[in-house]
Amino acid sequence: MQPMSQLEDVSKRVFITVPDAVFENLEDWAHQQGRPTANLAAFLVETAIRQAKDKGEFKPRSQTDKDK
Repeated sequence: MQPMSQLEDVSKRVFITVPDAVFENLEDWAHQQGRPTANLAAFLVETAIRQAKDKGEFKPRSQTDKDK
C-alpha cells in the first residue's frame, strides 16, 4: 500500500477559457512540437509558476494551510 503523501500527489484537471487567437497559437505551437495542446498548456502553466516562485512573485501555501 502506498503512503498517503504519494496518493495525494496526483495530476489535477483544470479547465480554462482563452480567446480564439490564443487557442489557435497554442494549438499551432503544440502541433509544431508534436504534442497535444493540453500537454503544452500544462507545461506552460508549470513553467510560469516555477518562474514566479524563483522571482519571489509567488509564495506557495504551506502544507498546514493546504489542510485547512
